[in-house]
Amino acid sequence: MSETCPGFLILLVNETRRVTEFTGVHRPAKTYLHESPTLYAMSNLNVAVIGPPQYSKDLGKMGTESDITFFNAKKEDTTVTVIEPSRYPEKLSSLFYAISMAQKAILVVDEINAQFGETVLMLHCAGLKNGVLVLRNYITPEQVAPLIKGTVVEGYTISDDDRMRLRESLLEEAAKTDEKAGENVSKPGAMVIDHFFPVKGIGTVALGSVVRGTIRRHDNLKVLPTPKTAQLRSIQKHDDDAEIAYPGDRVGFALKGIEADELDRGYVLTKDESLTASTTLHGRGELIRYWPGPLKENMVLYVGHWMQFLPGRLAYVNNSGDWHRPELTVKTEKELVYPSGARAILHYLEGGKLRVVGTLTLE
Repeated sequence: MSETCPGFLILLVNETRRVTEFTGVHRPAKTYLHESPTLYAMSNLNVAVIGPPQYSKDLGKMGTESDITFFNAKKEDTTVTVIEPSRYPEKLSSLFYAISMAQKAILVVDEINAQFGETVLMLHCAGLKNGVLVLRNYITPEQVAPLIKGTVVEGYTISDDDRMRLRESLLEEAAKTDEKAGENVSKPGAMVIDHFFPVKGIGTVALGSVVRGTIRRHDNLKVLPTPKTAQLRSIQKHDDDAEIAYPGDRVGFALKGIEADELDRGYVLTKDESLTASTTLHGRGELIRYWPGPLKENMVLYVGHWMQFLPGRLAYVNNSGDWHRPELTVKTEKELVYPSGARAILHYLEGGKLRVVGTLTLE
């Protein structure tokens, strides 16, 4: 990844407590007075927007752009991170990445077609129950109702195509989000990397989302699935320094002890000893109701969990009883990082218009 990747600001502090801001792309650096890292928690909401390209440009300011594009909205101490699957439908992984990061979805429907159906299946397999349906081109709720029946999308709120009102409602919801309370906060944290790059004078920067627990500045973190470790030099949330990162936070980590070329998308920065990294995945599958037949050994499926999208081969399939709920063992080329009981999404890229297979609950 390039050090000119947009969307992240790194601060260099000198002895006079001034900082230099590295904006990254086609913008001059600027200097301003540095304030101490924040001890309070900013509320953030991660939202997947699936619709026409650049639909989200009125929801927030564009940030990092690759196969997934980020848009950021901020109001006082409240932030919204919008993720668009920029390369979908060409790349199914683009849709998976956007949805896997999200706490809420906005599905913009211009046409009832195979892409709409595939997106509904992906949202259902991800268990993303919080969402909004924006119907356009005179599509009515009655037209989509039979197509979303029995899925999580059936419970989505139907909204007009008013992006300014959508933006305000997202910020209001983000302000009420309390991901900082509860048992999950007291546990060791895990941050999943989606982008990474070197910054001259700083070192390695990793962008991603905190998926569980809390992470603190100066923590020594394992870099799973590798045996390496890295020290967390600083944390930023939407351009503000912070001491602690909480579940749901969109963050930038400045890392010491590891080079950018030693990282990859999907790597997990963590102190959590309970996480597993393995190339042998075993568990109970649950296939979508439209899947045409039983899975067979030696089929190549892609396993999606967090920001990981790994090819694997079915080494063992037990279809006894209901073939829609087989016992499966998948052998992947690279190690998958996951907690016990996690639910991964299975994809079959040779499936034509039906590429979402179902889920696998990992033992």
